[in-house]
Amino acid sequence: MSKKQIRMRLNPEEASVVQSYREIKDQSNAMGLDDRDVHSGWLKTKEASLRFVNPNFGGGLTPEEMKESFKAEMIAYAPDYKDIIRTKKAEPHLFVLSISDLHIGKYSYESETRESYSVAKAVARAREAVDALLEKASGYEIDGILLLCGNDVLHVDNSFKTTTRGTTQDVDGVWHENFKAARMLFVEIIEKLIQVANVHVCHVPSNHDYVMGYCLTDALYCWFNKSNNVTFDLDMTHRKYFRYKQNLIGVSHGDGAKMEQLPLLMANEVPMDWAKTKFRYVYLGHIHHKDYWKFRSGKDYQGVTVEYLRSPSSADKWHSDFGFQHAKRAVEAFLHSPFDGQVARITHNFK
Repeated sequence: MSKKQIRMRLNPEEASVVQSYREIKDQSNAMGLDDRDVHSGWLKTKEASLRFVNPNFGGGLTPEEMKESFKAEMIAYAPDYKDIIRTKKAEPHLFVLSISDLHIGKYSYESETRESYSVAKAVARAREAVDALLEKASGYEIDGILLLCGNDVLHVDNSFKTTTRGTTQDVDGVWHENFKAARMLFVEIIEKLIQVANVHVCHVPSNHDYVMGYCLTDALYCWFNKSNNVTFDLDMTHRKYFRYKQNLIGVSHGDGAKMEQLPLLMANEVPMDWAKTKFRYVYLGHIHHKDYWKFRSGKDYQGVTVEYLRSPSSADKWHSDFGFQHAKRAVEAFLHSPFDGQVARITHNFK
């Protein structure tokens, strides 16, 4: 044996520990489970019953394994998007789309909440909404699309089935499969949108998936890095701004600054854009129902419209138990004229 190949000898106590961990793996695999999905349990022998906590618990894939899986998919797919040449529009509009608070991974059981929700339903609703909103907007000439990503697109932020700050959730599936479902959904959405107009993807940091939401938008950036028809804003700033001619559009998840603070924050954070625009809006998510305020700096001066957008997701058991339920489930989009501000609001309601 080479001097570099050292075989460690175990004493009986150490060998017993190794055998115990092998038992965790063997019993988990015998039940059709990945041993890394098992957080804790009991090992029972004739001599004793011992509770264990699995040191390898991690939801099936480590971050490094997930990274390698994603790289392999990228190599296999190797998307090389050809430039789409746009023609000038006679009456152009910006199409603003936010699938706010989709919560992929949320689980609702009908016998507990009077409505069901799952990964499959979340993905199906997003697809349905995008198709319907594009169809309803087809009468307008669109020369740009602002797509908001993040905004609690994922329900949990880790393998422990909690939000970023540790609040336990009812979850459908495991975190890495839900992440892949979200990634492929938004790849499909962006590929559909770029057939209409160039797309600017803006990441909106949020409270359920502060880390994984960013990873999702960054994965989309990697996926579309060869496309000249898609651009990204990946900054983790809590409030973002986008100017379209005389429109100033602010976006945030809605879990930070209070609504009444947002107009002056906009004026102070992007003063040059404020000065060059007449129509100003802030689109928020987070509370899952419609709320609308109009702020004015004076009697007849242009103001800032602040709106909380509807969510397509159903209530989980906690929200149902406390009565936070029955708000209209919908996805909203907006059309902005370069010089006339928001000229249309398009809503797709779910039955």
